[in-house]
Amino acid sequence: MRGLNKILLVGIAVVILAMVSLSAYVNRELNRTIPVAGLTYFDVDKGATIGSVARSLNKLELLPVSARLFRYYGAFTRDKGPIRAGEYELVAGMNVRDLLQLIRSGKVRQRLITFPEGWTFLQWRDHLHGKSDIKHTLESETDKGIMKLLGAPRLHPEGQFFPDTYHYARGEVDIEILRRAHKKLISVMKEQWQSRTIGDVLQNPYEALILASMVEKETGHTSDRGRVARVFLNRLEKNIRLQSDPTVIYGLGEEFDGNLRRTHLVEQHPYNTYVNRALPPTPICMPGIAAIRATLQAAPGAYLYFVAKGDGSSYFSLDLDEHNQAVNRYQKSPFQKQSRTDEYRSSRP
Repeated sequence: MRGLNKILLVGIAVVILAMVSLSAYVNRELNRTIPVAGLTYFDVDKGATIGSVARSLNKLELLPVSARLFRYYGAFTRDKGPIRAGEYELVAGMNVRDLLQLIRSGKVRQRLITFPEGWTFLQWRDHLHGKSDIKHTLESETDKGIMKLLGAPRLHPEGQFFPDTYHYARGEVDIEILRRAHKKLISVMKEQWQSRTIGDVLQNPYEALILASMVEKETGHTSDRGRVARVFLNRLEKNIRLQSDPTVIYGLGEEFDGNLRRTHLVEQHPYNTYVNRALPPTPICMPGIAAIRATLQAAPGAYLYFVAKGDGSSYFSLDLDEHNQAVNRYQKSPFQKQSRTDEYRSSRP
């Protein structure tokens, strides 16, 4: 009996020793770093299993342990969650445990798409279409159809998306990127409208968005934006035509060949602010935050005119005589001198 107990104790000791050794081995193996020198990207396909992931990693020589051990450990820790499809960034120093935790986390690689200030919706659509890693679903959709998908069927798409850099995962649907940009525009306009300092010249945030788009297109000079906005606001108050070239160009659409002619300034269309005495019916681009703030917190002043100085900035005038002098000084083209003088004389208060 005593000998049997001794054998049993030895057996138990052997089992414990084997378990400790196995645990140490598994722990050592799982702490092995994956063989990557820098950023490496690994795809987990939709419907993939731990076994198929292990085989893929092994094939790419990214798994420093046996595929069987990786599979067994994944099955043993299945309570930690399932693996998730997507594109993952593998970084130097990551071990096998980190790798398994990563593909369970769903923290897939985030790509970037940037929409600059001043782009039109057509340019947004072209830019989205040019990204091969985005899932394209909008090729056959009209602009109106896209706004319907976004839950805003009565809105014209121009101006309805905030220019910014957006993150997306590979394979994300194009409409979802637009959805985020639209929601951000709504949030920004709500916040900026509440902090406006321009009184009641503009009746609502949409009018502010229209004017901000004009400011965006009229100047890229940061210090001039507030005064450009003030010129337009003063003209609206006095019922003077805004006379903005960018609105005319937008209204011409594909007809515009890069040369704005005097004949264009007398054409009858809703975006011709040389003919109409109000804001155009929609924004003419996607204005950025600087143009929006400049519009709603416009610089003080009684300016009614401005003219480009040729260095990216503008000269602002209080009356027509001062403006005509500025035109003669800064506009070198004979046509520009004559046309500008005629244009602004016609809008004299």
